[in-house]
Amino acid sequence: MRPEAVIKNNKNDSIKNIIISAAEIKEKIRETARLLDERYRGKPLLLVSILKGSFIFLADLCREMTIPCEIGFMRVSSYYDGTSSSGNVNILMDLDCDISNYHVVIAEDIIDTGRTLSEVIKLLKSRSPLSLEVVTLLDKPEKRLIDLKADISLFTIPDLFVVGYGLDCGEKYRDLPYIAEYPDE
Repeated sequence: MRPEAVIKNNKNDSIKNIIISAAEIKEKIRETARLLDERYRGKPLLLVSILKGSFIFLADLCREMTIPCEIGFMRVSSYYDGTSSSGNVNILMDLDCDISNYHVVIAEDIIDTGRTLSEVIKLLKSRSPLSLEVVTLLDKPEKRLIDLKADISLFTIPDLFVVGYGLDCGEKYRDLPYIAEYPDE
């Protein structure tokens, strides 16, 4: 981790230390895109973003890929403006296509308890995709309540509440180009 420092963003709100830089994120996304290019070359591929947190991750990932792919969006909620999961998972927006003729890759921003993603995986598997894989930007295994492992994890982080690069706290900080620790409330 970076030395602790208080960082001011353009809204004059304080966040704690940067734990993953923009450059580190960019490099890991390039590596992951190359891996997915190899794995799915010549196959029908659907990348699924879990909104809102993973939209930046998915956008950067698909721009780094060289193979054709389609994009789908789901909106799932379990946080409701707080810093810990409520335990209730709600599908707020579902995919609008038949996924049975696609290899599906879920692009997730962060896996902590595993509850939210577990429900999404169950739902998508019930629709018989050709294959289903999970790629997560951040993995927080210390918080796991469900036996769930991503197929690809770009970064493993400790049990911290983090913001930036699509992740928020009360809809703030999504625009930060890095991942930073958010102070305990």
